[in-house]
Amino acid sequence: MNQQQLIQEAKQIRERAYTPYSKFPVGAALLTEDGTLFTGCNIENAAYPVTCCAERVAIFKAISEGYHRFSQIAVVADTKRPVPPCGSCRQVMSEFFDSNVMIHTSNLNGETKSLPMNELLPFSFAASDLPEEE
Repeated sequence: MNQQQLIQEAKQIRERAYTPYSKFPVGAALLTEDGTLFTGCNIENAAYPVTCCAERVAIFKAISEGYHRFSQIAVVADTKRPVPPCGSCRQVMSEFFDSNVMIHTSNLNGETKSLPMNELLPFSFAASDLPEEE
């Protein structure tokens, strides 16, 4: 699957977003190394902190199905610039993505910006920063 197809999948799932509060639907499409596709849309809640972003929905779906190796993700929203992932999503991505996994950000105007994980969140907090088990 190429970048444009992945972005199209993210646009499609965006239509399923549950956004009664922000009115800001976002879609994400995640591709595993073996070509399996997982999609996600943001899902809001009246208790705002429990809202989940599209990127995390797609990643959590993949992880819950036993996938741990990823090649690329596309994120789409109706923004002026290609939509950047929030800080929480960047941290989750850094937990599960190798440094070379490509993140394609896009908007409904077709503008895109692609960068590898290590450029999206340089100097991220990682499992290696935690104390070693004794």
